[in-house]
Amino acid sequence: MTTHSPKGQGVAGGRSDARETEWRLDRYAGLEGWAVEEALGALQEGQMRAVAALLPAMDQLTVAVTAAIETLRGGKGRLVYAGAGTSGRLALLDGTELGPTFGWPDERLVFLMAGGEAAAAKAEEGAEDDEDAGREGIARHQIGAGDVVLGVAASGTTRYTRALIIAARGAGATTVGLANNPGAPLLTDAEYGVLLRTGPEVLAGSTRLGAGTAQKAALNMFSTALMIGLKKVHLGYMVDMLPTNEKLRQRAAGMVADIAGCDLAAAGAALARSGDRIKPAVMIAAGAEPAEAEALLGQAEDDLGAALAAFRAAR
Repeated sequence: MTTHSPKGQGVAGGRSDARETEWRLDRYAGLEGWAVEEALGALQEGQMRAVAALLPAMDQLTVAVTAAIETLRGGKGRLVYAGAGTSGRLALLDGTELGPTFGWPDERLVFLMAGGEAAAAKAEEGAEDDEDAGREGIARHQIGAGDVVLGVAASGTTRYTRALIIAARGAGATTVGLANNPGAPLLTDAEYGVLLRTGPEVLAGSTRLGAGTAQKAALNMFSTALMIGLKKVHLGYMVDMLPTNEKLRQRAAGMVADIAGCDLAAAGAALARSGDRIKPAVMIAAGAEPAEAEALLGQAEDDLGAALAAFRAAR
């Protein structure tokens, strides 16, 4: 495999652009003439750089997740995902998976996508410049104190996303901005900015590549750490998961059996008595009556570990 050495940094289209994600690297200028193996190697190299961009962002992610946990813990606040284009679709994907994975209620989840729902499947590129639509989304959903708004934009300059985050922050919401360019205004528009500095793309300006990969990883990390902080994980298990198919029902029974220390038959019976809810099923399998399980979980603010400890101490 031929090695193509870096030759410095060019600029896309021969024009100056302060956004690193728009720059062209001379290293990849002849990419279209490379063999498929070489092109794939270049793309893999870009993906590895994208994942590495998460490490310098860890402190910012930690602060943002901690703030989100404090905002949403014990309340009725909503988690709001916002963006345009690829960034918006990645945000939509992350949020959509929180219901089945962690039992996050639909009524506590809001998606604000430039161009509306249709833009999830068909590009609506002009919609990203509509600042009024961004502000209108915040007003329509009455987003404010107690809500967490997560805005994602590779450039960090997307007018729709910026207007939305500024409006949400002004309304008292906890706001987080993810962007891939240093100095991006979105990072300061939001109360908590997270810079994922992925640099120029293998294909100049194609932020669905490296920038998108870093965003997907950061969203995975943000939402999962948030759900851990909200006590939806116990002993490494997703104990608010919704067992909606046979595979997940088997997984749920295995969780109950392992945590409660019973066999799979007893775990299945406990799940049936709990309405297929894992946390009360664990309590029932451990010896609690259904009403007692609900009461203990309520007293423990839905913390399964604390509820189990209280039940066992009382026994």
